[in-house]
Amino acid sequence: MKKAILIIIIVGMFSWALYDFVFSSNDTAEQADAPPAGSGNQITTQENQTSETEKTGDSSEVGLEVGNLAPDFNLSTMDGDTIQLSELRGERVMVNFWATWCPPCRAEMPDMQKFYDDKDINILAINLTETESDLMTIQNFVSDFELTFPILKDENTEVANAYQIQPIPTTFMVDSNGIIQYKAFGAMNYDLMVQEFEKME
Repeated sequence: MKKAILIIIIVGMFSWALYDFVFSSNDTAEQADAPPAGSGNQITTQENQTSETEKTGDSSEVGLEVGNLAPDFNLSTMDGDTIQLSELRGERVMVNFWATWCPPCRAEMPDMQKFYDDKDINILAINLTETESDLMTIQNFVSDFELTFPILKDENTEVANAYQIQPIPTTFMVDSNGIIQYKAFGAMNYDLMVQEFEKME
């Protein structure tokens, strides 16, 4: 009798595990097919990237690895302007993700400002605004460090999610063709910034 009950329990557990596996796989597939929630117009869709590739003649695949075309985005600055990455084609760009509460971000900011002053580089410093207490905190940070390069607000961390940002700061060095030539996890110093800048077209 005990043996029969044990077999029934094992069969029941196996059936439940199988049921759970099948339905969670279906949910995952549906989520993968669905566009990200609240994606708005900030991140260029795959269809738009395809048309952009046709327009520019660049056959590089959109992605986050060195050699990939950097995913496009469109964000507002602290000054109320709007900047789109793809509009900076023909120029070298440093895309940096940061926050005021991040000690390594604070450490690298003076070097970024010096780099911006010394070299013909566009710096897009994307603040993870959703993680900040308020906009005044960012403004005070910018004033304290006397930053003159554009500070972009990623208010819903949509761009950070698209770039799969985990540690901050994270930096992507993008060449004049929009191709990622280098990426850094953690703070960069001035010499490394210059070294990677000089390798890019």
